[in-house]
Amino acid sequence: MTGWELVAICAAGVVAGAINAVVGSGSLITFPTLVAIGVDPVTANVSNTIGLVPGSFTAAYGYRVELDGQRGRLLRLGMASAIGALIGGILLLFLDPDVFEIVVVVLIALACVLVLVQPRLNRWLADRREHAHPHGGAALWLGVLAAGIYGGYFGAAQGVLLIGLLGSFLDDHLQRVNAAKNVLALIVNFVAAVLFVVVADVDWQAVLGVALGAVAGGFLGAKLGRRIPAPVLRGIIVGVGIAAIIVLVYG
Repeated sequence: MTGWELVAICAAGVVAGAINAVVGSGSLITFPTLVAIGVDPVTANVSNTIGLVPGSFTAAYGYRVELDGQRGRLLRLGMASAIGALIGGILLLFLDPDVFEIVVVVLIALACVLVLVQPRLNRWLADRREHAHPHGGAALWLGVLAAGIYGGYFGAAQGVLLIGLLGSFLDDHLQRVNAAKNVLALIVNFVAAVLFVVVADVDWQAVLGVALGAVAGGFLGAKLGRRIPAPVLRGIIVGVGIAAIIVLVYG
């Protein structure tokens, strides 16, 4: 890996870390960057997941005020995230790599659609939030489990899924929901990363580049991310997602 490629990965990590703190679609930045410089798609996904863990931590720490009083909730839901991440990671490692290359194109397209519809989703959530279950219930636990499986297999837009789930079932305001989302995404990334370090092929240079950028990006995203105009942010994410599909299909 050349020095310029490492710089490009670090830059992608900064953007991804910031986006993950605010929205949760940062892998749509880092994953295609790794593939574009020649990293095998499965190895790129594994390395990306490991590299994003430090950024997930700084993003969660940046929302520590909004996490006050959510310990019990996050202990319950965190277990679902951990189990889901383990299942998703195992699926990634043991399914045929050719299956991943096909499925990931569909997942990226789905992630782009989720990012585009998020404003309508948020309005729908606001309309029904007053009727939400105070603790989420079994339905939320199962939904978080499913999101964890998705995140362990391919993490792009898992934050969008989590915000939708938490906002639907919890009686809480959006900033606290986003804080909880950051913790659950951290758990998914961490559990999957531990699994990948033990049994998967990892490109450690890619991990280093993503991690260095994501740490700074996660911190900046938590502090400044709310100032980015939402349409601009969504446009960037979707544009990179389309580029990722092109790289995977024609690269």
